[in-house]
Amino acid sequence: MKPPTPTSYLFLAPLAILLIVFVLPSLRPSPSRAGTDGLGVLCARRAGFPDSLSVAAPASDSPPPPTQPEPEPEFSLLVGILTMPSRRERRDIVRTAYALQPPPTPRARVDVRFVFCNVADPVDAALLSLEIKRHGDILVLDCAENMNDGKTYAYLSAVPRLFASTPYDYVMKTDDDTYLRVAELAKELRGKPREDVYLGYGYAMGGQPMPFMHGMGYVVSWDVATWLGGAGAAEILARNDTHGPEDLMVGKWLNLAGKGRNRYDLKPRMYDLNWDMDNFRPDTVAVHMLKDNRRWAATFRYFNVTAGVEPSDLYHLP
Repeated sequence: MKPPTPTSYLFLAPLAILLIVFVLPSLRPSPSRAGTDGLGVLCARRAGFPDSLSVAAPASDSPPPPTQPEPEPEFSLLVGILTMPSRRERRDIVRTAYALQPPPTPRARVDVRFVFCNVADPVDAALLSLEIKRHGDILVLDCAENMNDGKTYAYLSAVPRLFASTPYDYVMKTDDDTYLRVAELAKELRGKPREDVYLGYGYAMGGQPMPFMHGMGYVVSWDVATWLGGAGAAEILARNDTHGPEDLMVGKWLNLAGKGRNRYDLKPRMYDLNWDMDNFRPDTVAVHMLKDNRRWAATFRYFNVTAGVEPSDLYHLP
């Protein structure tokens, strides 16, 4: 066999240069992506979405302009969505629905959490742990899972203790079959008192205009929730008044104690979706009875939640 001549090495030199310039850098992990899954980055790039890399601005001798401080919110609201561990698909829909909503005006701090009683099943516990790690929006109360046997009381009475360090102005209870338009609710709360408030879809009964609010969703002020978990607890528990239709029970607690005197009825802007799904309102605050994906889809279409999807070769939607 003939030894290689110096000329043959000249042919290999360009290949070596290509290897050094293009291949080796791609094999080194990027320091900005340590601990991340590269598949997500690749998919984002292929789809044309920006990834976590940013381009630094050219160096300048002048200091950067001072950043403006974020304005303080006018008020704060905790929204508790009562649900059950098995309704994982529903939670995915609801999370996405709230994430795509525009920020409320007036400026408000609105926190949304899914509310459970004790999770006893190991499978549910494992899957719920994933949601906690990924989303951090789970609240598990010390009670047996139920609908009308004390879960609402457990939620409202526990909130002042659980969030004592960062209290809210208002606390809302709603369900996972209700679509709440947060910006519209914020407009309703703007200018309302911060104390002794009870707001929702008011029911008339026994000659009274609003003895209680419909269970699709209602708001109480922080002082009312504090009373439920404090001074009012002994009286409520002594009467065993946590068992029964939860919306009726809340109205009963407040009526007997003379609480929630600042009452606000938001109907017809809060309502049940009818069978034909044709009673939507453009000024909706909350629409209830979204019991299946078909009704959620109709709701999203009406409020243009699904509008503006960029065209792409990667999907073809009707």
